[in-house]
Amino acid sequence: MSRPKSTPTKTTNIRFRGPLTPIVGELEERLRSSGYTPLTTASVLRLCSHLSRWLAENDLDACDLSSAVVERYLADRLEAGRRFALTPASLAPLMAMLTESGVLPTAGPLEPATPEEELLASFKHYLRVERALASETTGAYLTRARRFLEGCGGTAGLSGLGAGDITAAVLREAEVSVGSAQYFVAALRAFLRYLFLEGLLENDLSTAALAVTGRRRSSLPMGISRSDAAALLGSCDLRRNVGRRDYAVLTVLLRLGLRASEVAGLGLDDLDWRVGEVTVTGKGARLDRLPLPADVGGAIAAYLERGRPRTEHRGLFLRALAPIGPLGRGGISSIVRRACRNVGLPEIGAHRLRHTAASEMLAAGAPLEEIGQVLRHRSTLSTSNYARVDLVALRTVAQPWPGSDAR
Repeated sequence: MSRPKSTPTKTTNIRFRGPLTPIVGELEERLRSSGYTPLTTASVLRLCSHLSRWLAENDLDACDLSSAVVERYLADRLEAGRRFALTPASLAPLMAMLTESGVLPTAGPLEPATPEEELLASFKHYLRVERALASETTGAYLTRARRFLEGCGGTAGLSGLGAGDITAAVLREAEVSVGSAQYFVAALRAFLRYLFLEGLLENDLSTAALAVTGRRRSSLPMGISRSDAAALLGSCDLRRNVGRRDYAVLTVLLRLGLRASEVAGLGLDDLDWRVGEVTVTGKGARLDRLPLPADVGGAIAAYLERGRPRTEHRGLFLRALAPIGPLGRGGISSIVRRACRNVGLPEIGAHRLRHTAASEMLAAGAPLEEIGQVLRHRSTLSTSNYARVDLVALRTVAQPWPGSDAR
């Protein structure tokens, strides 16, 4: 016997008393527009009704809802025998609305506690604004800059910094792995150049961070076969909203060769349906206009017409569960991994589909220059890596091994 479905609670039955009463209507509308179900909306409103009464009983107002007051309320709720909504996350929709409306102050960035943290905060601003690096790259550079500062004694040790200290720091990192040392050198050079530009170093010591080489296996770009790509697309249930979204995301990855972060950054305003183009924001905030193939445009249009939630968000691909909002890079990669699990393939990342797009173009006879334009490589060296995939063409230039019978 099937279990009967629960019917949503009518929010009109929830009685409000206290300082949160004036915002009930706005909160309810916010919850509905964010994609919360009627049942969840009623649960949140019921919790806020209880909180409003608690505030009134303790002579508190909505503007008094600091983190300490929230903790007091949740502690009283637990002591009263409540078994649900006992964490600050339960009040997240309310707190977000109160913050955006100005009732609660916006939590500003913490002031650097030490000279080292102040320097790193300034370096972060330089990377994001002056160098236009992605947030992930900026975070990785900051981690290594912090490690370098700790190794040289903090900001006090910068005055006597020399080339020998740079070499010693690189050697310490090389003990971990070649790859770790190579990334450390890239971050260290950026940090040392910044210190010189700011006048914290008399000389530019970035050239003292010598490149690290080692015997690393040079792997080929690894795409997937056409049958596996077709299987990933076929795993999407086009009868469901999530399936239409996932199908559109996979189609964009496979056909346009975008990075996961670039797919996550696509917005409704980036699509030009009249001329059939899409604007992509790539590395270093670089803007490129790419042609929108018919199958890609069709997949996106199907998602927009019969899959995308109705919301004010301008991001193209949105989360399916509340609160509704744009997918991040991790969400795009999760779609690829979930599709792999659905068809029984080993899980891969979204970047493998970028390799697949390049390999397909190469197999179709596209020259490397055109492939580099589609992938938006800054250097031809990055694109030339795909030349090693074309084994048929490589055999035509391969020389026979000395002493062999090859002709």
